[in-house]
Amino acid sequence: MSSFEDADTEETVTCLQITVYHPGQLQSGIFQSIRFYNREKLCSSEVVKFGRNSNICHYTFQDKQVSRVQFSLQLFKKFDSSVLSFEIKNMSKKTSLLVDNKELGYLNKTDLPYKCMVRFGEYQFLMEKEDGESLEIFETQFILSPRSLLQENNWPLQKPIPEDGSYSSCCTQNTSPTEMDENEL
Repeated sequence: MSSFEDADTEETVTCLQITVYHPGQLQSGIFQSIRFYNREKLCSSEVVKFGRNSNICHYTFQDKQVSRVQFSLQLFKKFDSSVLSFEIKNMSKKTSLLVDNKELGYLNKTDLPYKCMVRFGEYQFLMEKEDGESLEIFETQFILSPRSLLQENNWPLQKPIPEDGSYSSCCTQNTSPTEMDENEL
């Protein structure tokens, strides 16, 4: 038998591709500690933290506006699924995290869709998951975008939240009475 026949079967690996943008990224070196365009293998049991503290976070941002630990990603496998999924958790006490247009407060978490926009402050992250078979490892790959991801991908802009902290879509609709024919009911 040849070594080819004895070799372990190669598994595909789940990859989370993260395209990042910040308006000051070129002048301030915010992303200088992130290796772009290279795939990095991580253990699937690892909780991956993003923030400014290099002792705690796997991916750091050189910006005092970022919390020591801003958010974390963790892999899990849904009960009825063979593929890995990610959950994202807001670790910042001061800043909400927006996943698409769902606002996560401190310690709130949600499943990460296959493709979504994650935002806080002026940071924009387009996260896209590529499924794989391996349950032991996963990969991350960072891409630096030269322009705003919201505009580039035609993402809806976040509606402003009033100072009382609550937002209701009914408040933005026209509330003046309209005449209606009884047959339209």
